[in-house]
Amino acid sequence: MSIGGIGVVSGYGWGREQLFQGVLGGKPAAGLYPGYGPGRDEHAWVGRIPDGGDPAHGRGLFGRAVVASAAEAVADARARGWRDEGRTVGLVHAITLGDVADWRDFYLRDGGHRRSRDYLPMLPSTPISVVMQQYGFHGPAMNVSAACSSGNVAVLTARQWRDAGLVDDVLCVSTDLSATPEMLEHFVGMGAAVSDVDPFTACRPFQEGSLGFVMAEASVAVLLTDAVDQPYARVLGGAMNNDAYHVVSVEPTHEQYLECVRKALRDSGVAASQVNYVNAHGTGTRQCDDAERDVLTTVFDDHPSIISVKPLTGHCQGAAAAVELALIALSYDTGVVASAPVVAPAHPRLLDGPTPMRGGLTVNLSMGMGGNNSALVVGPA
Repeated sequence: MSIGGIGVVSGYGWGREQLFQGVLGGKPAAGLYPGYGPGRDEHAWVGRIPDGGDPAHGRGLFGRAVVASAAEAVADARARGWRDEGRTVGLVHAITLGDVADWRDFYLRDGGHRRSRDYLPMLPSTPISVVMQQYGFHGPAMNVSAACSSGNVAVLTARQWRDAGLVDDVLCVSTDLSATPEMLEHFVGMGAAVSDVDPFTACRPFQEGSLGFVMAEASVAVLLTDAVDQPYARVLGGAMNNDAYHVVSVEPTHEQYLECVRKALRDSGVAASQVNYVNAHGTGTRQCDDAERDVLTTVFDDHPSIISVKPLTGHCQGAAAAVELALIALSYDTGVVASAPVVAPAHPRLLDGPTPMRGGLTVNLSMGMGGNNSALVVGPA
């Protein structure tokens, strides 16, 4: 299936161009926000999305962001020649915790009492129902969750639907707006997230001195279809599996992660030597770095260039893989590979900022808590 349309809400703003130009410009999406820390009197580096969207889609930004990213992707696909008349269109929404901030306010501020019209937008089924109604799509619509691997899993689910004959096209939306003080506190406590230093000091995947990731938010939509005149890129295949090892830690032999990538290549019918780029999950944690260095050496013989964007975009949790898939697709379309600048001694294959696209295939790696592994193989349209 091809990527026919893209819509994005991110820490850079409301729109895919804001994301792409922000990353190309080398400026992190994160900023210093007050109200964090044990006493809620400290500032923290987080990549929160700015206010915006249609208030009709919820008090909080979650539902607004889902509908906005979906609308931009559909409009983009139609501008590139997609017509949905007579086609069965489904919707997969990748989600982790839903509207965290609004649920907090529901209990702590409103005491669990709201008018039905204000309560219903909090439910994960509501934003996707709104999108289906807005466009008259009648394929299946559901939420999926695989922690930080959810964005890739949404695309793999869409592909299964298409192969089963349930749909012609699928709108995949991945949303995570959980960079709240309460959530950040626990990720910092686990030693994964960093909140008290700037993103380039904190997050240095495949570089010396990395401390962890900066938490961020996003909602990303991609329209998957084989009926668009000007596709961005093509998803050739992919795979997902589970370490069955630990709720947080990566299985130290990396056996299942390696096998997931090999399965993705087999599913796509391509050899490792055809892959020119590996978009790393790249959280900047030691466990992630060790696992992905193993993948690069063992599966790819250290041939591909390494794309790393989380120092810029932040770690958008359940939407992270979708953010990176959108950037991969935009890189194929524009001929410029988006990657973060190198700021410390690094892996020799790590890209240092934006570079000209040299073609070939890209593997989008993603790992999630609970042992969730996934990989997508993407190529030029």
